[in-house]
Amino acid sequence: MASTSERALTQKRPGGRSARVRAAVLKATLEELVAVGYGLLTIEGVAERAGVHKTTIYRRWGDRETLVLEAMLERGSREVPIPDTGSLRQDLLEYGRAVLASSMEPEVEAVVRAVAAIGDSDPRVAEAARTFWRTRFALASRMIERATERGEIPPPPDAALIAEMVIAPIYFRMLVSRERMDSEFMERVADLAAEVAGAQR
Repeated sequence: MASTSERALTQKRPGGRSARVRAAVLKATLEELVAVGYGLLTIEGVAERAGVHKTTIYRRWGDRETLVLEAMLERGSREVPIPDTGSLRQDLLEYGRAVLASSMEPEVEAVVRAVAAIGDSDPRVAEAARTFWRTRFALASRMIERATERGEIPPPPDAALIAEMVIAPIYFRMLVSRERMDSEFMERVADLAAEVAGAQR
């Protein structure tokens, strides 16, 4: 954990050395996740890649799990835009394509695989993952709510679940089946989700 003086430095000088070290270490953590995966990631490897001493990392983050968690949260804070095309099917398709493109970025795939590898062994990571997805699905459910307001579909019992239907197949194929994902795949997913929601084709 950061000392009182380090926290004060970060607060007073957001562009100062403390902020630069934090950014370099989190960037190096993501790069190490891509390069070696969570299982082989070490504080020493991150320190070498970031160009800092390992004691700097231990002093601020304490352990590998806390470091990886903060790197995950930092990367996960980059939101996928929620489209508003006037058509639920098109909204779901564009959103799915954006999530698919994001999931193919090496850092994103590495983070997703790390979360899957950690599972429930670290309650902090598990809770962070649940919070992340709850927030994402709540934001994405706005597409379904707008379609309801337009009279395009009847009010669904669970708008977030329809959004989940678009996202879940992407991560299932990434982590489990390893089947191909392309534009045609996303069109089929969007068609099915829109049909379940009650949209007319």
